[in-house]
Amino acid sequence: MFRVKQLVVVAVVLLGTVAAFAFPPSGEPSGLAARNSEEKPNVLRDVGLDQKLGSQVPLDLMFTNEYGEKVPLRTYFNGKPVVLNLVYYTCPMLCGEVLNGLTGALQIMKFDIGREYNVVTVSIDPRDTSALAAKKHATYVKRYARPGANEGWHFLTGQQEQIAALADSVGFRYKYDTEIKQYAHAAGIMILTPDGKVSQYFYGVEFSPKDIRLSLVEASQGKIGTVVDQLMLFCYHYDPATGKYGAAIMNILRLAALATIFGLVLLVGLLRRQEVAHST
Repeated sequence: MFRVKQLVVVAVVLLGTVAAFAFPPSGEPSGLAARNSEEKPNVLRDVGLDQKLGSQVPLDLMFTNEYGEKVPLRTYFNGKPVVLNLVYYTCPMLCGEVLNGLTGALQIMKFDIGREYNVVTVSIDPRDTSALAAKKHATYVKRYARPGANEGWHFLTGQQEQIAALADSVGFRYKYDTEIKQYAHAAGIMILTPDGKVSQYFYGVEFSPKDIRLSLVEASQGKIGTVVDQLMLFCYHYDPATGKYGAAIMNILRLAALATIFGLVLLVGLLRRQEVAHST
């Protein structure tokens, strides 16, 4: 019995220590939870990708799809989250890198385009034609090589007014360089909710399949994904400063505290049963 009491005292001390970090008093952030805000890097004056989290994309904007059909943007927001990227189809380098990086990440994911989510690629160049869009569509659907992608990944073209409205709604700033006759633009993708609100941004030309998967689960409000995905969202959170998911230290500590409590209660119970058995 004395040994059990000793263990209980130790357990209380350990739980108090864990709780002090895992559940800090309101208004007094834990040292582990405190995070220094990072300043966004400097960008070119007219080019960038400004985060407009929660912004509503105008879904009534009209575009032309890869089949030459005039369609409102809302056509592709059919109850699924959407991966949106803005490129132009005659881009000599960066746009292809973005599309290749996106395709590679989506190939690794178990989620399927057209089933759990859609992908919408829009040209920022009003001179691009639906014929060019059709070629890009065929190239990347073939490269992705999964059933359903033909109906789930769409390549759109549009007029300048519609393109500018869409780009502005997601913070995508670009500029046409008349000297080299190319567009200067940012590299990245946006995750949109099924009702067309901006949920997350990912920057660059290479993307983490895990981060994209978690962002789609979050954007869908749990309508897709597994229990494991929901647990991952509890342990990781999206950091707008980096455009990536990072460990949510406090949530991990809380899970650790609960696991510690369960383990100690189980251990005390087993030792108590042994004490009773030895005494009889």
